[in-house]
Amino acid sequence: MKGNWNAQKGKLRQKYAFLTENDLMFEKGKQEEMYGRLQIKLGKTKEELQNIINDL
Repeated sequence: MKGNWNAQKGKLRQKYAFLTENDLMFEKGKQEEMYGRLQIKLGKTKEELQNIINDL
């Protein structure tokens, strides 16, 4: 996920326009925090989020 995160982040923002840059901020070692923010905003489980991101 790290290598092409900027491209995936852009696609996520197209799909979910209400997501902010802070929601999608990926910091090394803080992936769980990002998933937590996205789970709250999108109402999805971690597994559902991983599938969404992998399908981009």
